Amino acid sequence: MGFGTSSSSSSSSALKWLGFVTAVWVQSISGNNYTFSNYSGALKSLMNLTQLELNSLSVAKDVGKAFGILAGLASDRLSTPVILLIGSFEGLLGYGVQWLVVSRTIQPIPYWQMCVFLCMGGNSTTWMNTAVLVTCIRNFRRNRGPVSGILKGYVGLSTAIFTDLCNALFSSDPASFLVLLSVVPFAVCLTAVFFLREIPPSTTFAEDNEESKYFAVFNIVAVVVAVYLQSYDIIGIKTGAFSIAFASILLMLLASPVAVPFHAFIRSKVHDEQDVEGRIDEPLLRSGSEIEVEETIVGAAAAADNELPPSLKPLSNEEEENHGTIVTTEKKRPVLGEEHTIMEAMLTVDFWVLFVSFLCGVGTGLAVMNNMGQIGLALGYTDVSIFVSMTSIWGFFGRILSGTISEHFIKKAGTPRPLWNAAAQIIMAVGYLLMALALPGSLYIGSMVVGVCYGVRLAITVPTASELFGLKYYGLIYNILILNMPLGSFLFSGLLAGLLYDAEATPTPGGGNTCVGAHCFRIVFIVMAFASIIGVGLDLLLAYRTKGIYAKIHASKKTKKSGGNLR
Repeated sequence: MGFGTSSSSSSSSALKWLGFVTAVWVQSISGNNYTFSNYSGALKSLMNLTQLELNSLSVAKDVGKAFGILAGLASDRLSTPVILLIGSFEGLLGYGVQWLVVSRTIQPIPYWQMCVFLCMGGNSTTWMNTAVLVTCIRNFRRNRGPVSGILKGYVGLSTAIFTDLCNALFSSDPASFLVLLSVVPFAVCLTAVFFLREIPPSTTFAEDNEESKYFAVFNIVAVVVAVYLQSYDIIGIKTGAFSIAFASILLMLLASPVAVPFHAFIRSKVHDEQDVEGRIDEPLLRSGSEIEVEETIVGAAAAADNELPPSLKPLSNEEEENHGTIVTTEKKRPVLGEEHTIMEAMLTVDFWVLFVSFLCGVGTGLAVMNNMGQIGLALGYTDVSIFVSMTSIWGFFGRILSGTISEHFIKKAGTPRPLWNAAAQIIMAVGYLLMALALPGSLYIGSMVVGVCYGVRLAITVPTASELFGLKYYGLIYNILILNMPLGSFLFSGLLAGLLYDAEATPTPGGGNTCVGAHCFRIVFIVMAFASIIGVGLDLLLAYRTKGIYAKIHASKKTKKSGGNLR
């Protein structure tokens, strides 16, 4: 019996980490929604579009995320592999048709049909992201910050991965780029189907500590990948054997985390065998003095619990399993920290504060990403791929660092996560003002600032929603929150940027228009800076309203750590 349990425990631990590795791979290729600037120019010239029409195409891409509600509903009814397969086939079709048009394999299709296929491509990522985030946060529910930071960080890196691979292998050819967007995600999702599934989460402090060490390894690898990509952009050598070597090393770096599940399997097997040997040597009856000492420790811990004020009492086992989510059986409206249905969550002030503050961050960030090609050309840059790549890479740093740092400060001081969103929004407003001034080099600085702050917003909001409204209906709640992406894209990119750009632009022969100069986007950046300031106020309000929840999570983690040390 003992050896059977040991084998099962080792396999479970290894499978959980192997699933996380494949989740990282899926996220590494699921940021294709942010790559529109890399081929938008080809679509604009082939279809003779104005900037408003082009921005409407980018909005159609983001509207695909609005249908992510379907993925959220499915996450409670379908298995993870099925959700991944739906996303992969939809992406293959959506981006495949765009490739047929850009490569001139077929004649340009009607505008409304192109909108449909862009919408399909955008929606495909919601299925992938839902499958990955919901499964991994449930598997590692006591380390939600690092999980969210790492996974969302690789989403941010995916734009740079696609862009730099295309530059290295295909010299930035838009048609070849779309081949990568359609085929690579399909192949990676087919791999993840076999390994990504829900596994029981850790139950002891030792397991939590081991998870933290493995997440540190993932963080290190991710940072190495990001620095490697940024170095390639700075060096600028993108032809010949150098490019082939770059692509090969990048693929090896992305594959390297697979060493973690192998190490976890070996370590778990050795540990389980030692436990079995220990149980064989353990006497059947303990001495009276040992029992007295154990009872004294348990009694002292219980007394310490009772002395805590109600708001700081540690969570029970059931509560802790949800990392601050209190499951109740009484028929009453849940409070923050308890399990909420989607309707119960939407009836709270806190949900809408989180929703609107998220809109101020991701909506304005998407406007910059969708229009980066035209922003760069307006400011006199002929090659804008470096700005697309920089936004992606610095977005990664924002995501991965904010997830880990926010988790650390929750464990150390109970600092509310929304405070980090407020800090990011302030910096984001400064970045927009810098780009509005159009000083020399301001687009480089602005790209980095917007990338970092956009990444923080995504990485912080994901675990925050689960801590405030629970994990039971998290898939649906998450997909309702990301409705901000199509909504923000429509408001800030489709309307604000599109209309103001066209007002400043001059028509070109054969249709379309163009604009050169700092004035093209100046008012757009100023309006987005004001929107960011509104987001700061909302984030500070949410941090104030949720400080009790995070104090309770902090007390629970502290008590659990003390209990683990006693053992």
